[in-house]
Amino acid sequence: MKKFCFLFALMFGVVSLTFAGCGASGGDITILKVNEVTHSIFYAPFYVAMNNGYFADEKIEIELTNGGGADASMSAILSGDAHIGLMGPEAAIYVVEGDAQDKPVVFGQLTKRDGSFIVAKNDYPNFTLADLVGHEIIGGRQGGVPAMTLEYAIKQAGLQIGSGSDKVNLNTSVAFNNTASVFETTSAEFCTLFEPTASELCATKGYHIVASVGLVSGEVPYTCFQTKSSFYTQNQYLCERFLRAVYRGYKFLLTANVDQIYTAVSPSFLGVSRESIITSINSYIASDAWVSNPAMTEGAFNSLKAIMQSAGYLESNVTFSSVVDNAVANKVYNYFN
Repeated sequence: MKKFCFLFALMFGVVSLTFAGCGASGGDITILKVNEVTHSIFYAPFYVAMNNGYFADEKIEIELTNGGGADASMSAILSGDAHIGLMGPEAAIYVVEGDAQDKPVVFGQLTKRDGSFIVAKNDYPNFTLADLVGHEIIGGRQGGVPAMTLEYAIKQAGLQIGSGSDKVNLNTSVAFNNTASVFETTSAEFCTLFEPTASELCATKGYHIVASVGLVSGEVPYTCFQTKSSFYTQNQYLCERFLRAVYRGYKFLLTANVDQIYTAVSPSFLGVSRESIITSINSYIASDAWVSNPAMTEGAFNSLKAIMQSAGYLESNVTFSSVVDNAVANKVYNYFN
């Protein structure tokens, strides 16, 4: 089946935990457990908020874990292992479509396009998606928004997906965290990677970043902050303070120079070279990756649904209001603007 049956059997089987008032607290500091879908400079406003003390200003301490995929990040929310997840809204749509009791709610958008880059083992100075024809591209986990967005872009370019020499061989069988290592050790000519992994791999292996998937696929609500409805209902002001800190991180990115951004982001990427971090920052600035308003629009939501339907991963008509609540996001936007 195309659905994530294995995942959502787990999701619906977990015990729904209710958080009393807020996350675990020490003194007047609230500890929020956040699970991110992957660790990428794509989420720079969030890391800036952590490293520049914006969360501390809101009396929030972040405990950050990595899900390595939206399926695991959503499971962390539904099981109670995390209060907030940073992942694609498609994960919430899948759960809502399954009629979960304590459904997830999207309360703030962070990015507005795909944050992955097409990496090639050989150089393609004038790359277009047509260069994928006759080659294998490792394009993300089946049913995940990275794979679906890439598939949508390929189809929009008038290309066919399949195994023939006249088709694009889109490989969606590789787990998200294994993409780079599988790419290195197989004959695949292309893969999609987030930054700074893409730049680091190119620097060490002589590969080439040939395109931004986000620029070829267009705008879509790609990464959002989500939590369980029960937690959101009991802790709206906490969610507001959380999102306010993140939005300050976004505002910082608008006015800071690259060196200042590097200083604010690099503590979250120990072991990654300065060159790769700066390249990553410039890439996401150039691709206009982040939203200026954390409130998702219904038009953007419908664009995501069209991508999911094109890929065959959405059967029912999940409504905008059943997934998204913009009450907190609107307050945060109005606070700063």
